[in-house]
Amino acid sequence: MMQLTPQMKILVCVEPVDFRAGIDGLGRICRQALSSDPFSGAVFVFRSRRGTGIKILAYDGQGFWLCQKRLSAGRFRYWPASSGAVKAELLAHELAVLLAGGNPKATQAAPQWRPLVPAMAAILSEAESAPPL
Repeated sequence: MMQLTPQMKILVCVEPVDFRAGIDGLGRICRQALSSDPFSGAVFVFRSRRGTGIKILAYDGQGFWLCQKRLSAGRFRYWPASSGAVKAELLAHELAVLLAGGNPKATQAAPQWRPLVPAMAAILSEAESAPPL
C-alpha cells in the first residue's frame, strides 16, 4: 500500500500522456518533459488524453509503484491548467481531492503553516554549523 504524506513532493504533468506507457515510458516523461528524476522519491501524476484515467508513478527506494485509477463514468473535471508550465505541484490533501474527482484549488483547507522541507534544511544547516560536542 502506498500512503500519501505531507512531506511528499507531488508533481502533476499538465499535458495528457499516452496511457499505454508503463513504468519505463512514464519515467522517460519525468526526465524529458518534466525535467525531474523519477528516482527522486517524488510522486508523479499523469492524466489520460480522454480525462478518464490517472496514473501515479513513485519510487520508494526498492522499486517503482505504478497506480492507476479509471473512472467508471465521467471524466476528471479538474486538471491543472497549462499556462506555459509543463508541471504543477500539489500538496498531499490536494491530490486526494483530485483523485476523488474534485477541484483541489477550491478546497477550504487551512493554509500551510510552514513548508516542511525548507524547515528541515534549516535544522540540518544549523546542526552542521554548530561546534562539535
